[in-house]
Amino acid sequence: MKPSILIVAVTLAGAALAGCSTGSPAGDGAVVGGLAGAAVGGIAGGNVQSAAIGAGVGAIGGAVIADAASKRCYWRDSYGQRHYVPCR
Repeated sequence: MKPSILIVAVTLAGAALAGCSTGSPAGDGAVVGGLAGAAVGGIAGGNVQSAAIGAGVGAIGGAVIADAASKRCYWRDSYGQRHYVPCR
């Protein structure tokens, strides 16, 4: 089996298993971005190193985009915990 086909198959299997939510929009975006980045990197580069780089870039990008697009604001308490509330 070609490595790129194997990478795509593993990525799609991971996407199917990642149907559960991580509990935060940024976490969900990181999972989806990482899976998509791994698939694109693996196909474009044709090796595992490219897939790993794509997964890292995709996870960071997915988390940033999902957090910015969530339309929820947050505040931090004295312990550093984020508390999400609807934006006004």
